[in-house]
Formats: sequence, C-alpha cells, structure tokens
Amino acid sequence: MSLPVAAILRPFIASLRDLLPILLVIAFFQLVVLQQPIPNMGKLLFGTVLVVLGLTLFVRGLEMGLFPIGEGMAYDFARKGSVWWLLAFAFALGFGTTVAEPALIAVAAEAAKVAAAGGMIGESEAARDGYASGLRLTVALSVGFAIVLGVLRILKGWPIQYFIIGGYLGVVVMTAFAPEEIIGIAYDSGGVTTSTITVPLVTALGVGLASSIKGRNPMIDGFGLIAFASLTPMIFVMGYGMVI
Repeated sequence: MSLPVAAILRPFIASLRDLLPILLVIAFFQLVVLQQPIPNMGKLLFGTVLVVLGLTLFVRGLEMGLFPIGEGMAYDFARKGSVWWLLAFAFALGFGTTVAEPALIAVAAEAAKVAAAGGMIGESEAARDGYASGLRLTVALSVGFAIVLGVLRILKGWPIQYFIIGGYLGVVVMTAFAPEEIIGIAYDSGGVTTSTITVPLVTALGVGLASSIKGRNPMIDGFGLIAFASLTPMIFVMGYGMVI
C-alpha cells in the first residue's frame, strides 16, 4: 500500500470509530425504542460516508496546515522579542478567526430574527443585519481581548485559575444586570466562538508560544486560551445587550 493511501486510510478509520457511538445510539433508539425502520437508508449511509470523509480531511488538514502555521508564527514572534507585535498578532488572530466562525454567523443571524420578532429591533432587513453584525463584532472583540490576556498570562507565567474564577464571577455579576433577553444569547456565544476555525489556530498559538519561551511548560502554560475565548464573550455580549 502506498504511503498517501495509508496516510488517508488510518485517519478515515479513526474518524469512523469516533462516529460509531453516535450511529449506534441513533440506530438503537430508532429500531428498539421507537420500533420504526430508519427512513432513507441509502441517503443516510451516503451522508455518513461524506461526514466521515469530511472529518478525516479536516483533521488531516489541521495536522498539515493550521497547527504548524500557528506554532511556527508563535515561535517566530517569541524569537523576534517584540511583545507589542506578539500582542497585536494575538488580538488580530482572535478577532479574525471569530468573525469568520460559521457557528457564530448562524447564531447571530438567528438571534437577529428572534429579536425582530420579539419587538426588540425593527422588522427591516437592515435592522436585523445591523443587530447580527453588532453581535458578531462584539464577540470577535471579546475573543481578541481574551487571546491577548491569555498570551500575557503565558509570557508572565500567571496561574490560570485566578483568571477563570474572576471571569466567571464577572459573568455572575453581569447576569444580574443584563436584560434577560440577551442572557441566553450571551451564554451561547461563549460556546459557538470556540469552534472549527478558532480552536485549532488559538491552540497552536498557545502551545507554540509556551514551547518557545524558556521556563514555560506547554502542558501547563500552553493550554487555556480556549477557556478565555469562551468566557469573555459572555461578559461582552451582556454588556452589548445593556448598551443597545
């Protein structure tokens, strides 16, 4: 077997193994609990193959592209010795990846529709677009700020637990003052930001930076940026709701 085929086949089997529990759960409840045949079996099988193939290519792409890029740029910035350029890159990376996050785009558009239906904003398309764009920019700014804070933590060697505890205390306080219509959206924003595009690049940045700085342990200092990125949007979005 040639190397390229083997390189694709192994992650394909691994992806299939990862998805197998989901398939078994669906089959069990459909056939045993509901006692109904699975509809459109041919389309379902074809779609499952596409999902496994897509997941395989995605993971392979991360290994070949995004992770090396993120780690390499973090190492280069650390070697360059310019903290301000490193922080600027961290903010731009957090902001740019979040704005392009498909899950955030979908949630922001749905939130705009619900806000218009509830009378919080106008029914016009311009009002909905403005609300969705404002929500996306708010979340993107919060993630940019979070990555900058996380990079500073790595540079200084500060313990992560104090930031997380303080951040969630801030979430609790903001929840008491924010409009109830925005609270659920704010909590969901923390989850949708850490998805397909953001997580690989941000993780690679943290690990690469911790690996390139003397005295830092990648296992201890390299991870945690994703926690910051999922925490700050909750605070920022509730603030956004209080302002508008």
